[in-house]
Amino acid sequence: MEERESLEVNGERLRELRMSRGYTPRRLAEHSGVSYELITELELGSGVAEGEAVENLCEALDIEPSELLAEDT
Repeated sequence: MEERESLEVNGERLRELRMSRGYTPRRLAEHSGVSYELITELELGSGVAEGEAVENLCEALDIEPSELLAEDT
């Protein structure tokens, strides 16, 4: 069994992508299977997501993970 990896999501980018697709946070939660609470935490910059949650968000938004992950600076 693989270890769960926590990833830092660019919350501002997540919000932009969500809004550009016409999703509310609740609607994105329904489409991605990621909790509304986690989505709002990520957008506010106060949360990290496990790899599976990132994959689900990317699938729902039709994007590559690199578009969603915070860049190391």
